[in-house]
Amino acid sequence: MVLFSHRPKQSESVNAQEIAQKWKIPFKICQSDEEIDNECEIYLVTGCGILSNACLKGKKILNVHPGIIPNSRGLDSFKWAILKDKPLGVTLHYIDENVDCGEVVAVVPTPIYPSDSLQTLARRHYENEIAILANFEYHLQNPKNPFKDIDFCESTKRMQLLEEKTMLEYFNTYKEKMCKG
Repeated sequence: MVLFSHRPKQSESVNAQEIAQKWKIPFKICQSDEEIDNECEIYLVTGCGILSNACLKGKKILNVHPGIIPNSRGLDSFKWAILKDKPLGVTLHYIDENVDCGEVVAVVPTPIYPSDSLQTLARRHYENEIAILANFEYHLQNPKNPFKDIDFCESTKRMQLLEEKTMLEYFNTYKEKMCKG
């Protein structure tokens, strides 16, 4: 159970296979990462759990993380950034054997405005994820990371309800701090 869902429900979105067909992108549904062959030059992950080391071997796999790597790693990065006064942004990176530690290709900050509600900010942040993924080729050719000297932090777990309640109560203070900075 969560108090605030910072991403739309995947069951209410357009099917990834349908999008791939429209843009003539090869698409394969895999029940396990062992089914992923080594035929492609680059792979895009549009949502998954942790991939095995055997799957990663010999592949270049790009992922979009909803936090600024290496400062915001793991689950619920959007919520943890707010609770811990961290900047918001999304990271296009290569997946490696460690959680959200692969080579960073690009980081795109998520702007925060004084008029934002938590819902409008979450929506903009999610749209930022989609935009960086949809434009991965541009970012590979034009890597940009305004946060390359940001601190490394340990990976986070799913936010518990008490922490989430605190984050919700803290949001307006966070927004004021980030809008001034």
